[in-house]
Amino acid sequence: MEKIGDIEIRVVGKLGNQSLSPDNYDIKHIATILQNVEDLLYPNNKKDRPIITYDIQEGSVRHLFKTTIQTVIGFSAVLGQVQANESIDFLELKTARAIENIQNLSRQKNYEFQIKTSLKDDYELTINASTKYFRTENIWVEAEFYFYGILKDAGGKSKANIHLDTQDYGYLSIETGEEFLKDREENLLYKKLGVRASGKQNIETGEIDTKSLSLLELINYHPKFDSDYLNSLIKKAKKSWNNINPDEWLLNLRGGYEA
Repeated sequence: MEKIGDIEIRVVGKLGNQSLSPDNYDIKHIATILQNVEDLLYPNNKKDRPIITYDIQEGSVRHLFKTTIQTVIGFSAVLGQVQANESIDFLELKTARAIENIQNLSRQKNYEFQIKTSLKDDYELTINASTKYFRTENIWVEAEFYFYGILKDAGGKSKANIHLDTQDYGYLSIETGEEFLKDREENLLYKKLGVRASGKQNIETGEIDTKSLSLLELINYHPKFDSDYLNSLIKKAKKSWNNINPDEWLLNLRGGYEA
C-alpha cells in the first residue's frame, strides 16, 4: 500500500464581520480550490495520477488533501522554490496558472491562503492581497505551431472551436470562429488533419500555452510510406559518400576528443 501525505490550504479572512469558517465559506470558493488543486499537483498525465481525497475543517477554513507521499515531497519542493524566488515563471504552465488563480481570489476577497504539507521542516507558501504571484508577461510571445491528429469535435456554445486529438500534445481545443465552421461544406469529424495555429509560447522553456490557440489554417494530412522517395534519397546519399573512407572520417571527427 502506498504511503500517503497531506497538503493543506488554509484560508484566513472575513465575511462581513464574521471570521471565515466552513459554515460561511461559499461553495464557489471551494470549487475554485478544487478546480486548481489537480493542476498544482499533477499538471501532466492526469489520467494516470493517484487518487486525491478531500476534507474541509475548522481553523478558519482548512482544505485538506491526501495523496501519495511522493507527490507531497515534490510539491513541498515546489513551494520552497516559489517562496525562495518569489516567482512562478519557472513552473509548468498549468501549475503557474493554478497559483495565479488563487492569487486572484486572494485579491478579490482579501483572503490569505497558507499552503503547506505534512512534511517536517516544511515550507509554507503564503498568498495574500500584497503578494504578486503572476507570470511575467514578457516571457510569453506569439508564435505559430503545426499540430497533426484526428479532429474529434467541432462547435461550442459560447466560443467556436475544434478539438484535435494529437499524439504529441494530447487533446487540443483550438479556437476557430463561427464563420469558419459555418462555411465548411465537407464533414471534418474523425479525419486526420494538420492544423496551423497561433498561440503563446514561453521563450525560456518552449512550453506552449494550449489555452491560447487560434486556428490559422487546416491542412490535408495523408501520411504514407513512399518507398520510391526514400530510395531516391538513399541513392543521392551514396553518391556523396563514394570517395570517403568512413573509418578515416570517424577518426578525424573524434580526433579533437581523443587528443
